Amino acid sequence: MRKILASVDLGSDTLKLVVGELFKGRINILAKSCLKANGIESGFITDKEQFIKCLQELFKQAEDMLGIPVKKVIVNIPSKNIKFYMNEGYTTLEQNVDSIRHIDILRAMQASIYNQLDEKEELATIMPISYKIDDEIVLNPLGKTANKLTVKTIFTSVPKENILPIIKCFEKIGVHVIDTTLGIIGDYYEFKTPKIDELIGAIINIGHKSTNVAIFNKGILTNTVCLDVGSDNIDNDLAYMFKVPKKSATSIRKNLCLAHKRGSSANIKKEYTNKEGKNVAISEYEATVIASSRIEEILKLAKNEINHLTKKEIHYIIVTGGISEMTNFSILLEEIFSQSAKIGNTKELGLRSNIYSTTIGLIKYYLDKLKLRGQEFTIFNEMELDELSGAGKRFNINENSILGKLFGYFFDN
Repeated sequence: MRKILASVDLGSDTLKLVVGELFKGRINILAKSCLKANGIESGFITDKEQFIKCLQELFKQAEDMLGIPVKKVIVNIPSKNIKFYMNEGYTTLEQNVDSIRHIDILRAMQASIYNQLDEKEELATIMPISYKIDDEIVLNPLGKTANKLTVKTIFTSVPKENILPIIKCFEKIGVHVIDTTLGIIGDYYEFKTPKIDELIGAIINIGHKSTNVAIFNKGILTNTVCLDVGSDNIDNDLAYMFKVPKKSATSIRKNLCLAHKRGSSANIKKEYTNKEGKNVAISEYEATVIASSRIEEILKLAKNEINHLTKKEIHYIIVTGGISEMTNFSILLEEIFSQSAKIGNTKELGLRSNIYSTTIGLIKYYLDKLKLRGQEFTIFNEMELDELSGAGKRFNINENSILGKLFGYFFDN
């Protein structure tokens, strides 16, 4: 079965949709769409009609690339008022079953959350952290003989208002949300490695309106916080200092600003019209001083939050988000975090931009979830897959074909 999944990242600045296929252990991007967000802020819908129009255009862009509509997606949800729980659940094996199956693990995990959430809460994530068969602790219970399986889990919940309005808007345009989870989970799955999976660390995602900081202990989310500051604050600073409209401030940030003033030039200038209608020449150095000051503040706030979220030693810090790709960002990062922090590097062919880290990571997260459940899934049925293969041969990569071998060469070397 071809494993094709789609995910949507609901940001305050942009909405992003990615369709990807698991190919030789990596995600092959089949389609992407990205457009300016309207009717949503920090994951919460502010104007339902505007948001639905945005979604319709987002999915139309993807359909134009694929030749068929995308009707099933994974979506990120806001982490506001998140709660963390740890509990155990167990299941006894059926009489005619002599070894533990995926379904037994799922039943034990479901038992761990039974009666734990109130009627206003919705499950956001659940991860097993240890297994016990009868009285023996094991790393992997699959296939082992036992009478009773006990699973300790850590799970999170968010208010239903974080999820239900979003799902209803997707349903309005005929799209089924197959799963929801926190965006920071996607970021972790995009950048994780076998080594990171064994360590304690932090992920920082600097978004448009907010910055998410999360602690992961051996691949398990243990704490997170959302700061009400992001790249939009940089634009506000530039607009105020240079007395230009907000749209011009965004242009200044994208075309003139470096993340650190080292190497910035006072001779590189661009002209902008201020609010008084006068043309003003703004230098790279002037703009960088303002922008770098705000970025430094964001990173220092994130650093303080990491110290509040855990008292354990942090072995890695990964920073992502659009502004992490600004020139000289790594210089500022090293000044604040020393050698412990690095910029995340989204490597997927055709999507080498950190603005897509959440979207791609959500697909990887769901694939891992399917593996835990011993299930296979694709968003397209057989008829749609035939249409997809016929509409765009570039998406139907055979491992033994010249294109397949070339594709494998680039990723295996």
